[in-house]
Amino acid sequence: MANQKYDAIVIGGGHNGLTHAAYLARGGKKVLVLERRHIVGGAAVTEEVFPGFKFSVCSYVVSLLRPEIIRDLDLPRHGLEILPLDGTFTPMLNGDYLWRVNDHGKSRREIARHSKLDAEAYEEFGKAMQAMCRFVKPILSMVPPDPTSLNPKDLMKLLFLGKRFQGLDAQAKYDQVQLMTMSAIDFLDQWFETDVLKATMSASGIIGTFLGVRSPGTAYVLLHHYMGEIDGAFRAWGFARGGTGAISNAIAGAALELGVEIRTKAGISKILVKNGKANGVVLENGDEIYADVISSSVDPRLTFTKFLEPSELPSDFLEEVNRYKFRGSSGKVNLALDALPNFKAMPGEGLHLRGAISISPSVEYMERAYDDAKYGNFSRNPYIDCVIPSLTDPSLAPPGKHVMSCFVQYAPYKLAPGLHWDTEKEKFGDTVINTIAQHAPNIKDIILHRQIVTPLDLEREFGLSEGNIFQGELSLEQLFFLRPVPGWAQFRTPIKNLYMCGSAAHPGGGIMGAPGRLAAVEVLKDIPGSGKKNKGKVA
Repeated sequence: MANQKYDAIVIGGGHNGLTHAAYLARGGKKVLVLERRHIVGGAAVTEEVFPGFKFSVCSYVVSLLRPEIIRDLDLPRHGLEILPLDGTFTPMLNGDYLWRVNDHGKSRREIARHSKLDAEAYEEFGKAMQAMCRFVKPILSMVPPDPTSLNPKDLMKLLFLGKRFQGLDAQAKYDQVQLMTMSAIDFLDQWFETDVLKATMSASGIIGTFLGVRSPGTAYVLLHHYMGEIDGAFRAWGFARGGTGAISNAIAGAALELGVEIRTKAGISKILVKNGKANGVVLENGDEIYADVISSSVDPRLTFTKFLEPSELPSDFLEEVNRYKFRGSSGKVNLALDALPNFKAMPGEGLHLRGAISISPSVEYMERAYDDAKYGNFSRNPYIDCVIPSLTDPSLAPPGKHVMSCFVQYAPYKLAPGLHWDTEKEKFGDTVINTIAQHAPNIKDIILHRQIVTPLDLEREFGLSEGNIFQGELSLEQLFFLRPVPGWAQFRTPIKNLYMCGSAAHPGGGIMGAPGRLAAVEVLKDIPGSGKKNKGKVA
C-alpha cells in the first residue's frame, strides 16, 4: 500500500479534522482522513454505551459552532438539527434556587427575587458583554497576526485590532482590559451581589482550565463561553438531535459528498519527513501513505513528540511545545436513569430539567472545589453541570427512561502521590452521585447504569493529552498569536507542509470548527492548483 498518494492527509477525525478535510476538498484537493477510533468525531461523539441509551460521551452541548461552517457545508441538509437548551437551574443547599431562562424578562424577575439591584445590573451586564463579544468575535475568524513580523499583512491585522480597540468607548475599553486580566469572580463582583448568581456565572470561566474562579485570567474564559451562538443568536446553547456525534456525522457527510475519503481504525505511528518536508504517514499497522500536505488535528504533544523525531524539529520550538500546558481538570459521569431526578428545591418534573442543572451553590463552594484539586485530589464537593438531553430528544433513551450527562470539575489529571485514576475512578463516580443526591435525593434509586470518564480515560481513549478537553488550557498566555507556540500560531509548523488544524490551534476549544476551517484556508493559500472532486468513501 506504499504507492497511495493524496493531496492531503488529515490526522484525526474529530470535528475540526473533518471540517478541515471538507474545506480542502471544496478547494479541489484529494483528501484522506485517518481516525484511530472505530468512529469519527473525536470528543464530539454519540455512543450507545448501554443498550438503548445513547450518550454524548465527552462534549455534550453545542454553542460556538461557527455559522459560516454551518452555511458553507450545508450541515442541516446533512442532518444537523440544534435543539435549544433553555436556561440554567441552580439548586441551593438552603432549599432555594436560581433559575435563569432564555426569556430575558423572566430571568430578570427571577434575579429580582434574590436582589432587585442585581436585576437592574443584569440588563447592563448583558449589554456590556455583547459589546465585548462584538469586539472579540472577529478574532475567532481571523488567522492570528505575528506581532514580531514585518510582513505587511500581519501589520495590517495588528492595525485593524488597534483601530477596533480605539473605536470602543471609554467604558468598553476599561471592561475589555479588565476581562483580560481579572478573575471571573472579581469581574462579576463589580456587577452583582447575589452569591449564587456569581457562582453560577463564574463556572464558565473555569471550564477547561486548571484555575479557580478567583484566579486571574478566568474572566476572559467566561467571555469565550459567553460568545456561544447558534444561528447568530448570542448566548444560545443547545443540543444536537441524536447527541453531539450528530454534529461530527453531519460534517463527515458533507466531507464525503465533497470527495473526502475517511478511514477509521487507522491510527498513525509516525509522520514521514524528507528534506525538511512532511510527505506522508506510517500507520500503526506499518502501511505508508503519501501526500503533499499533512494536517494534524491532534494536540501538539502527540504531533511533535510522538509522531516526529526530536532531530526533525528546532530545539527551541520543542522546548515551547514541552512548556505548553494541558493540565486536564475535568471528568464526566454519564447516567442511564429509570426516571427523572427530583430536586428538593423544585420538586417534580418541569421545564427546569430541560436546561442545564448547575451544582454551583456559592462562590466559596466553587473555590473549595479548586482547593482540593490544587493538592492533587478530585473535588469532594465538585462543580457539576448536568443536562438531561433525552427530555428534548427522546431518541437517546428507551421510552420512559433518560440519559443524564454530568460534566465535573475538578478532576485533576495529576493526582497526589500514591493515588491513581484506575483505583480512584469508582470513588470519583460515587462522589459525583453523592453530590447530586444532596439536591436530588432520589438519584441513587433511579440509576440503571453509569459510565465514568476520568482525565486518564480522555487521554487513553480519545487522544487528549492529560485529559484536557480543549487540547491545552484556554489561558491568556496560550491564546491568539501564542497558541500553541509563539511564532507558530498561523497553523504552519517548522516542518514544511505540516499544519495544525485542531483545538490546540487558534481560536481554541469548544465545538466551533474554526481551527479546522482557518487552517484549510492557509493550506489552500500555500498549495495552489486544484484537482477534480470525487465522491467520498468511509472505511
